Amino acid sequence: MESAERKRITLAMTGASGVQYAWRLLECLVAADYDVFFMISKAAQLVSATECDLQLPGKARQMEGFLTDHFRAKSGQIRVFDQEQWMAPVASGSGAPTQMVVCPASTGSLSAIATGASNNLIERAADVALKERRQLILVIRETPLSEIHLEHMLKLTRMGAVILPASPGFYNQPEKIEDLFDFVVARILNQLGIQQKLMPRWGESYIR
Repeated sequence: MESAERKRITLAMTGASGVQYAWRLLECLVAADYDVFFMISKAAQLVSATECDLQLPGKARQMEGFLTDHFRAKSGQIRVFDQEQWMAPVASGSGAPTQMVVCPASTGSLSAIATGASNNLIERAADVALKERRQLILVIRETPLSEIHLEHMLKLTRMGAVILPASPGFYNQPEKIEDLFDFVVARILNQLGIQQKLMPRWGESYIR
């Protein structure tokens, strides 16, 4: 993980259903005082507008201001990069954070990352994480899965990436849909080594 003085993480959203997971994760990362390098595909913007009525500005600088206000982040805490902003820190091993999450991860992005396509900044950032042997978490949201999808997941797992499907559990007896989002986000935060109180770990309970 990054040092306590400079906690940074890369968060990318691609065009699969389940953008609520990503927005909840971003909210938690901001609350945990992480600097977030944020990227979102055009497909993810469309899905976000469809699923949660969140109309994002088209330009990176405007989106940065919008997300900063929406999530009550500190100035500069959320940095938004365009898909062709090749001079962004995430495009190089010397500047990228040591942790990256793609949430949700479409199977198209899964394929591009598994084959090293690097056609846009999200794919390049993931490629950097793999080549530098850093933490890469892919929150896959698709069903059913074809042999192609499964082969790509296996390939990335063997490279060291973590495949974390957006599959909420029900043993915690969720009472509202937000509980299902929190279940998955809690698993992501656990993988990142970030303390969370969204959901107790197995065998633990929180005083509420």
